[in-house]
Amino acid sequence: MRGHHTRIAVAITVEGSDEIATALQMARHEVGNGAGLVEWRVDALAEEAGALQSILRLVRESPAPCIVTIRHADEGGAWRGDDTDRVSLLEAIGASDFGPRYVDFEMAHLARSANLRQKVMLAVDHASQPRDLKTSLILSTHDFDGRPADLTRRLAAMWAEPACAVAKIAWKARSVRDCLEAFELLREAPKPLIALCMGAFGMPSRVLAAKFGAFLTYARPEGDPGTAPGQPTVSQLRELYRFDALTRGTCVFGVVGWPIEHSLSPHLHNAGFGAIHFDGVYLPMPVPPEWEHFKASLHAMLDFKPLDLRGLSVTLPHKEHLVRFVRENGGRLDPLSERCGSANTLLVGADGALEAVNTDAPAAVAALAVGLGLDPDASAQLAAGIDVARVRDGDSIRRQWTARRVAVLGAGGVARAVAAGLSLAGAKVVVFNRTQSRAEALESQLHNQPMPGGGRAHVVAGRPSELGCGCFHAFVNCTSLGMEGGPDSKASPIEDDVSLDGSVVMDTVYRPMRTPLLRLAASRGARVIDGSAMFVRQAEMQFERFTDRAAPAGLFQGLLEVALGA
Repeated sequence: MRGHHTRIAVAITVEGSDEIATALQMARHEVGNGAGLVEWRVDALAEEAGALQSILRLVRESPAPCIVTIRHADEGGAWRGDDTDRVSLLEAIGASDFGPRYVDFEMAHLARSANLRQKVMLAVDHASQPRDLKTSLILSTHDFDGRPADLTRRLAAMWAEPACAVAKIAWKARSVRDCLEAFELLREAPKPLIALCMGAFGMPSRVLAAKFGAFLTYARPEGDPGTAPGQPTVSQLRELYRFDALTRGTCVFGVVGWPIEHSLSPHLHNAGFGAIHFDGVYLPMPVPPEWEHFKASLHAMLDFKPLDLRGLSVTLPHKEHLVRFVRENGGRLDPLSERCGSANTLLVGADGALEAVNTDAPAAVAALAVGLGLDPDASAQLAAGIDVARVRDGDSIRRQWTARRVAVLGAGGVARAVAAGLSLAGAKVVVFNRTQSRAEALESQLHNQPMPGGGRAHVVAGRPSELGCGCFHAFVNCTSLGMEGGPDSKASPIEDDVSLDGSVVMDTVYRPMRTPLLRLAASRGARVIDGSAMFVRQAEMQFERFTDRAAPAGLFQGLLEVALGA
């Protein structure tokens, strides 16, 4: 499919003749949004009396070239009638004066009888068709349970059919690795091909259809559940993922985590790519929490060179897995990732070289520095493990941090990175956690470690009773307490009786921007810093490493505030 421009087909279900006017209005709206084709899914409508005239009206008034599909129930549709009746209806539609551009029919049903196959041949244009028809055949196969064991045989059978103008294969993805197989099928296809993976793991196959020359990709209308699991909207494809700008050379980036469906990172990075005219796309890539899943998924993506994978944001629960993966594969760790054993950014060189970077900690330290009246950029450099001698006014900034005592709440991966960054900047860090042994383990890992340019890190485990001592300049919440959708969205990690007046209280949670902790802190006279400050800065740091260009000033913060309704 060299030189082919992959179009977006909006799939619209019409269950009865009373829905036709609304469906046509919906189609006009989505074509206005950029859909190049309309698929009329008329499985149920086709069983009504007068179905032919209803479907022909949809075809005649369609605002773009259209596909008519009457999908059988055993391949995800609603048609439960006789195949002969279905094919007779398709033949009448295809032979009409204003037939659709395509009809879609399942390969499994075509192969059931020579008589049925002959009837389908009469409905579409092909080399031996005696009539002058405008309608071509999309021959399709679907598996809603997983990858079909006979996938290659199915494809070969479809391509062998003389009347098959376009072959379509769709299956429910078991992991993001299934998308890579779909891309390989597209690269090797002797005929126009649609190859899509359904479900949460399948989003890359839908977006990157344009990179690999698929005949089309399907989308759903706004507010509609769609005709297959995992369908994005037309607007998401074109506006969020910049579908029209994708090329065969587009570099691929993404966010890896579990769960990942609510991540705002694709909104930020894709908008940034567009703003600087960078040929890249950033995708959600869900990977289950186990190490083996992470290792297998990353190996597969890196080994498939045509993907052009150039970087990943890595979030919970895989930040420690990333460090392990890069170590085991001969890559480089930045000083902070080496120290805390956690990283949130993978960089992939054009030669395949790997580098793990932690932008969480310098972003958190920079955000806290603003609240404390310190230089955020110099603080971020120190927190990243850069030698104090190479940082402008480094000695002075470190001395200022040395005078600060910071309580870090939590002992997980985020807390580990934040505590490491703060200690590298020079702060005296005290870690508080519900499980005391975990706080002590963090002390054992980070306390008294040498700092670039001299000195030793100060990270100790605190006792719960010490949290209210009134001796902390700042508190940083690194737990999920107060997080929207988290285990306890109404909780605060600090009790009401803890003295906060005059201190700085920062939350790493950014959903919601005003957590219970920050509401409490503001009412108690503290200066508060919401999690968006850290989130935006770490994303800007990642963006700069991905593109070698600074993120457009203010863009990420503005997008995040809109997304969160701030």
